[in-house]
Amino acid sequence: MAVSRREFVVGAGAAAAALSARGMWAQDGCPFRLSVINDEIGPDFEHACHVASVDFGLHWIELRSLWGKTLAQLSGAEVDKAKGILAKYNLRVTDLASPLYKVDLPGAPLSKESPHHDEFHADFTYKEQAELLETLVRLTKSFGTDRIRCFDFWRLADEKPYRAEINRKLVEAAERCAKDDIVLLLENEMACNTGSGVEAAKVLAEIPNKNFMLNWDPGNSVTFAGDVPYPNDYDALPKKRIGHVHCKNAIRTPGKAHPFEWEPVDVGLVDWVRQFKALKRDGYHHAVSLETHWHGGEGKTQAEISENSTRRSMQGLKKCLGEAGITGC
Repeated sequence: MAVSRREFVVGAGAAAAALSARGMWAQDGCPFRLSVINDEIGPDFEHACHVASVDFGLHWIELRSLWGKTLAQLSGAEVDKAKGILAKYNLRVTDLASPLYKVDLPGAPLSKESPHHDEFHADFTYKEQAELLETLVRLTKSFGTDRIRCFDFWRLADEKPYRAEINRKLVEAAERCAKDDIVLLLENEMACNTGSGVEAAKVLAEIPNKNFMLNWDPGNSVTFAGDVPYPNDYDALPKKRIGHVHCKNAIRTPGKAHPFEWEPVDVGLVDWVRQFKALKRDGYHHAVSLETHWHGGEGKTQAEISENSTRRSMQGLKKCLGEAGITGC
């Protein structure tokens, strides 16, 4: 069932109404920076910010693509326009959800995950990665954040012969970011060489740079058969190296053409209630950002389906927070 705007205003209206009066960035009593990836709501950036701030009662938002453009493709005027919209809705940016290193690794076999196009309008080649990183560093300053999300190249059937080179590139990028006090966040992404929590723990052990942290995505770990994101994967992770969390859920569909399907946050194999409890217990205080991915919401157009799916998923996320005894979010 689609979640109406009225339902969200009723459920989160108090926080949204108090937002402008307080002029504060963090939700009262919430241990996390509760957020949503803007383009999971839709391509219209102002509308996405309105939904995030007014309907969801958020003070934070994660940036991925705006008006159908990746961040690095925005003009100076578009960056200024986006900053004005963020100020209008009293939203701060958690991080830049960039596609850095979501490319094939030169010298390695072509990955079966290597797409013909990128669904988030982020079609950059390997040779463009250094320039892309420099652009992202500038944009972190423009948007007032200190975090850039990255990946570790499209997944190889056997990464072992190439892991040293992959790590070298990640260290190189982390060292560049450190010059500007920026945290580089590696997301565990099933289509890339670090997909599960176990794989993420191994990479973090191999790359000790303090500003190299994990974008922990339990939902992506579900896509590995037999993987248990919480508690197994989470227990393997160094807690102080988690610098961002993506929130979504999935089920496995063995025997079907696609081995998994995305679901709303409160449906699926990720035990978000216990995961939230553990994050709070372990002192995590960075962003928890909704990355919907599920497109089962109602609507006649893709835009309506995306927005209603995100509304339903945010409802499930807040339900899980409540069941975890976490209030103020």
